[in-house]
Amino acid sequence: MATGTLSADERKLAELGYKQELKRGWSSFSNFAISFSIISVLAGCFTSYGQAFLNGGPVAISIAWPVISCLILCVAFSMSELASAMPTSGGIYYWSSKLGGPGWGWFTGWFNLVGLIACVASVDYAAASFAQYLLGLYNVNFIFNFASTNVHYAAHVVFAVFLLFLIIHGLINVFSSHLVSLFNNISVWWHVVGVAVIAIILFAVPSHHASASFVFTGRAFGAFGHHMYWYYTLPLGFLLTMYTITGYDASAHISEETHGAEDAAPRGVWRSVAYSAVIGWVVLMALTFAATPDHLKTIDSSGFPALGIITTALGSGMAKLVIFISTIGQLFCGMACVTSCSRMTFAFSRDGAVPGHQLWRRLGANRTPTYAVLFVVIMATLITIPAFFPNSAGYPVAFFAVTSITVIGLYIAYTIPVFLRWRMGDRFQSGSWTLGRKYRWINLIAVVWVALCVIMFCLPTSPAGWPFNHGFSLSSVNYAPLVTIGIMLLVTVWYLVSARKTFTGPIRTIDDGAFHELDGLEEIAAGPAAP
Repeated sequence: MATGTLSADERKLAELGYKQELKRGWSSFSNFAISFSIISVLAGCFTSYGQAFLNGGPVAISIAWPVISCLILCVAFSMSELASAMPTSGGIYYWSSKLGGPGWGWFTGWFNLVGLIACVASVDYAAASFAQYLLGLYNVNFIFNFASTNVHYAAHVVFAVFLLFLIIHGLINVFSSHLVSLFNNISVWWHVVGVAVIAIILFAVPSHHASASFVFTGRAFGAFGHHMYWYYTLPLGFLLTMYTITGYDASAHISEETHGAEDAAPRGVWRSVAYSAVIGWVVLMALTFAATPDHLKTIDSSGFPALGIITTALGSGMAKLVIFISTIGQLFCGMACVTSCSRMTFAFSRDGAVPGHQLWRRLGANRTPTYAVLFVVIMATLITIPAFFPNSAGYPVAFFAVTSITVIGLYIAYTIPVFLRWRMGDRFQSGSWTLGRKYRWINLIAVVWVALCVIMFCLPTSPAGWPFNHGFSLSSVNYAPLVTIGIMLLVTVWYLVSARKTFTGPIRTIDDGAFHELDGLEEIAAGPAAP
């Protein structure tokens, strides 16, 4: 009789059509921790800081960050309601399939998968860049010449370190789900304590700080003219916030491994965004106040301006400590990204939507999606190959292109089911966590904001990236829209020619008869209902 009893989580999953295959060993805190780790203010705030500082200036950081964070919270709240109603590893694409049909689910899943793969690639590539820079401060040259000024050689070194980090993160995810959960829990405290240490250092150590006027009203015009500031240059700087606060769909993808997922997953989604918004603003303010006008030339010439600020404002010892804290935070983030992406790959393959799905949906001996992890590592490597061929200035165009792919892919995927839920209106059956009537305006704000962001981040980041413009260079092209549109065109053709006949949305992996039999056993075990 006991063998036929389903836990509340297993019952909910069975109602959604799936049997419990993944090991359910994650706590509510661990569920929150993975999204918090992927958002990682120690990663995004440091690696994409220059996107805002050079495009828009300090105002794109001090003012834009909290404003955009509120808009992102509208997306997160909308997703939380869906995560509570349908807590599955497929998450976003499952929601779209159920709310709009297989076609909606197909395209949502592919946008989500492309965005997650780009997220893995961008985080580990940035971590490799920071690790190279940190080792250079220690004059570690016995393997690679980190002090080399040859931008092509330096790019090759970073790419090699990037591959090393990818492999390490892949192995960690293959060996143990429990180990990943443990590292994510440690990551939360590393980020909280690390941000506090960095903020104290950046506020206390520098002999001079920028004025409040510079921090809250200072502007930068990038490579474009002053007349383009409000409608072109400043919006490019929004990528800092949008890229940093992303990946929180991980709490949904880990639903099938989380206890009390109907409540834990939605809380993991919105809390990770809210806490990261506050903590991220603290570290950004510390960085910006340390960026005195005297240091601007040095900062502007750096591929990652945050590194320029740290090394010019602090002494060697403190600079090493700050960069070390950030780099370790990025490594935690990269590991969590591989976890989230592999779970989504497993779920999407389980429903037959990925080429070679029979392999990618197989579990290893530890009940982890071993082959899905392999898929993620391979695809993240392929999407980052352009970074092996840098432009003459050494500007990390490939990194910012991959970050744009991350934001475009993920946020389109986030808001497709939000739009479908908004369209469904009061017919939507919510879970235990609900927006109530507020969904009407929260969902709408989320969809409109993301639509504007997609347009912004498809634009070239410099005049040299515009085709037919004087000085045009292929190495300066923002290839984010090319990759995203190219992949989605292939996926569209595939769907129209073949997949629409075979892909019917989420496939049930639990037999209806067996489920009802177990359900009946539970009722017998519980005894007759009270009169």
